[in-house]
Amino acid sequence: MYYISKYLKISEGKVWLNGQLQFQSTQEDWSEMIKELFKNRSVSYPKFYKMDDLCKLAFVGSEWMLADESDKEIALLFSNSEASLETDLRHQETIQTEENFFPSPAVFVYTLPNITIGEVSIRHQLQTESCFFVSDEFPVETMESYANYLLKTQKANKVFCAWIHKLQNSYEAQFYMVEKEGILEHNSKNITKIVRE
Repeated sequence: MYYISKYLKISEGKVWLNGQLQFQSTQEDWSEMIKELFKNRSVSYPKFYKMDDLCKLAFVGSEWMLADESDKEIALLFSNSEASLETDLRHQETIQTEENFFPSPAVFVYTLPNITIGEVSIRHQLQTESCFFVSDEFPVETMESYANYLLKTQKANKVFCAWIHKLQNSYEAQFYMVEKEGILEHNSKNITKIVRE
């Protein structure tokens, strides 16, 4: 039996940890709000400002979830429904016409959603299993069975799971950690409750 040890939600400028409000941004604009959430963690990480918005959201959530973690054997299973579409559209604008052809490597590097995993792994020095799923909705059964498999086969000591949605003005992210001890049983009912509440 495995357990969810903590869970986090970021939505509407608010951060909830284990269902309790931890922080509320004073900013309504996305770019100002995500910077405020980042600065709240008192992290010195200048690369944050160069990331695309999907990575920024994943990064900020990870700072809340992994702040007190010393274990480096944490697998990452992330998911969303739009992959890196927001950045893909930005990149497309730079190659749309021959007259305005100015592709930027700084934008192009974020045209794969799994770069979010890379940014979190680099920041927290994780060299474990990772996967980014793209599906219409959070793949509850897949995430549950994959996390259980990683723990059972000892490929990781913990599994950090996330649903990270960011497209234009819409964003929301849910995160949870799975391990041997915790506050909720790791099952589809509790996962569904966390990611859809």
